[in-house]
Amino acid sequence: MKERMLIEFFAMTLGVFFVTWLILRKLIPVLKSRKIGQKIYDIGPRWHKGKEGTPIMGGLGFIIATLIGIAAISGVYLYLGRANELLGVWLTLALALLNGLIGFFDDYTKLIKKQNQGFLAWQKLVLQLLVAAAYLWAMSACGFIDTALEIPYFDIELELGIFYYFFAILFIAGMVNSVNLTDGIDGLCSSVSAVVGAFFAVVAFVMLRPELAIFPATVIGGTVGFLMYNFYPAKIFMGDTGSLYLGGAVVGMAFLIEEPLIIMIAGIIYLIEVASVILQVGYFKITHGKRIFKMAPIHHHFEKCGWSEVKIVGVFTLITAIACALAYFGL
Repeated sequence: MKERMLIEFFAMTLGVFFVTWLILRKLIPVLKSRKIGQKIYDIGPRWHKGKEGTPIMGGLGFIIATLIGIAAISGVYLYLGRANELLGVWLTLALALLNGLIGFFDDYTKLIKKQNQGFLAWQKLVLQLLVAAAYLWAMSACGFIDTALEIPYFDIELELGIFYYFFAILFIAGMVNSVNLTDGIDGLCSSVSAVVGAFFAVVAFVMLRPELAIFPATVIGGTVGFLMYNFYPAKIFMGDTGSLYLGGAVVGMAFLIEEPLIIMIAGIIYLIEVASVILQVGYFKITHGKRIFKMAPIHHHFEKCGWSEVKIVGVFTLITAIACALAYFGL
């Protein structure tokens, strides 16, 4: 069992890594030639202006690579008569893909309008809530989730009944947007998400569930492959296409192991990022113009404090690794 898991896991990880790297190698020149580049906010750090014109929608690289990888492993499982084992993986892939599709249209709209606004915030949120609801319905119908909520560390199970779905829909949308906010400097979102993917891979191996290791393998391979071009100085950005896809992927992996709340620990950086925005906006409104941070999300605050992008990515990734180790003991 373990040998088969290792073979499948490393084959998927390396395969998705290589295909992502290859796709982006071909995609970047095409995007540059068509001037499909990022427009930088005027309110952002002034040194980010030098990044204007960097190609976006790089998330397509690891999304396409993942689709190829999942299709290949699905063919193997189908041949072996075990395709039903991958149903949860397919549903979670659908959650990530649909969120990535929302991001794709958002990116596309930005490019057409030549400004940093695609969907209105409420339009994007409504679509994300609908996607989350569809995912939960499908997961429930297939028997992968019930209405009991596991509380990490305390071995407590709360039966929420119908309220579970209301909570879970908001939870999924919230986590997806938290990951989206983490994508603000070169290599940050992909580095953090690679570590989170590794955490879920470890959990799958401990549980001896080969099918649960497949999706984390795609996340690791895809994000590390993307980092080959996204680490500072970035040659391409993932855009909302990639960050919303990754948001769906990481929260979906938590539902796959039936421990949704564990992503709040393993993905602590995502929560810190969104919390910094909520606190900044709330404090600004209450005090009529005062700020807690120099800029939100919080990675920009550290930038304005003089931290380099590489240092921020390194520290945030280390924090994620420590949080993932702590999360393991909460299962």
